[in-house]
Amino acid sequence: MQHPTFYITTPIYYPNAKLHMGHAYTTTLCDIIARYHRIKGDRTYFLSGADENTEKVVREAVQRGIDPIEYLDSVVAEFESLYERLHISHDQFIRTSDQVAHWPGAQAMWEQLVKSGDIYKQTYRGLYCVGAESFVTEKDLRPGGLCPDHDEAPHVVEEENYFFRLSKYTDVIRAKIESDELQIIPASRKAEILALLREGLTDVSFSRPAEKVTLGVPVPNDPSQKMYVWCDALTNYITALGYGRSDSALLQQFWPANLHVVGKDILRFHAAIWPAMLLSAGLPLPRAILVHGMITSGGRKMSKSLGNVIDPVELIDEYGAEAVRYYLAREVSPFEDGDITHETFKEVYNANLANGLGNLAARIMTMAEKYLEEPVSIKKFPFPNGYEEAFAQYNIQRAADIAWEDIGKLDAYIQETQPFKIVKIDREGARAIIAELVQRLSIIAHMLEPFLPESAGKIQTAIAENKKPENLFARKE
Repeated sequence: MQHPTFYITTPIYYPNAKLHMGHAYTTTLCDIIARYHRIKGDRTYFLSGADENTEKVVREAVQRGIDPIEYLDSVVAEFESLYERLHISHDQFIRTSDQVAHWPGAQAMWEQLVKSGDIYKQTYRGLYCVGAESFVTEKDLRPGGLCPDHDEAPHVVEEENYFFRLSKYTDVIRAKIESDELQIIPASRKAEILALLREGLTDVSFSRPAEKVTLGVPVPNDPSQKMYVWCDALTNYITALGYGRSDSALLQQFWPANLHVVGKDILRFHAAIWPAMLLSAGLPLPRAILVHGMITSGGRKMSKSLGNVIDPVELIDEYGAEAVRYYLAREVSPFEDGDITHETFKEVYNANLANGLGNLAARIMTMAEKYLEEPVSIKKFPFPNGYEEAFAQYNIQRAADIAWEDIGKLDAYIQETQPFKIVKIDREGARAIIAELVQRLSIIAHMLEPFLPESAGKIQTAIAENKKPENLFARKE
């Protein structure tokens, strides 16, 4: 029997700066889900990448006095370094500057949109925000005429561009989201995008004049234009699988995607523009989009000016990758904004990892090493009630809670039975209790594999060797 497939994606990240805690959250969330599906036996493909055809890159490279591609290579190397340190198990990292892997598919998508009659050219005059690399309207602007997401005023731009007939697909997208054929998670984000669709979508610019865009994919049959962000960036989810190339076996196997994971700030692009492109090109829609909130610090958006930026690399250096993965999985809801401070992180680390899981595993295996003559023969059990259901709903926080509830129950059982005392009067009875403790610890380790792969592996190795595990949560002082 062939196992089901599971295809999961992060957004592709801007390479104009190093990745921050929000990026670490999205990527870790995807990794946990991907690892769970691999454990289930699903044929799983996990994609991440970088959105490199951006003028932000050019501006930054010019300021540094280096070639844009050289700059891109250096930033992507930092991305991949963080992924490695966070134990991210992605199968591919797509770069939109890749003229072999990405460009042919982006151009093939454009040509399909043309065939559907959904690309047209017209002169456009509007407000363009360089920081956001997008056009904005007057009603979008904050007081003072500033871009809503950047502290700068947009420029008035008048140019001839190609446009995509997004408005044509308003009703069909709305029907597919309402019916959950395209599932938007959570319900609050579904309501948000449906409200936008009820207002009606407007056509969007899909290209810019080539002389104004340094990087980017050339528009097929028109070298005077380069693709604007949407047809280029969003198409990465299928170009990575071989769309537009002869080697499209991955596309046949894994599309449509089971899950796109995105932040709430890019919901409209993924739940309106991307489905419209796929419909126009005659391709299936993704099955679900999980829309998570933002990571704040002390209840406020992280910013250098506030001095509340928390660097994931610094936390990894001090506490280890597994501690960061734990915090992001259990202390942050996948459906709402989450908060992190140095104080809460340290508190959670000590309570639930160092003095929680780490102490529990050490206590049990110390007793096993001392009183059991050989390793416990571990029996395979299904995951506890609620665990698989939580993953099916992408409620990663709930799944982690279930694991820690079992940790708490096991700790309480040790206090209740006290095998370390019983062994003095009933050695065989104590051994039976200790063997049960080891069995239950193994089940917990199995539950923790998607969240803490390294720590779970250390626990399972300790069980197999019947010895105390090496320090699971060694912190650098």
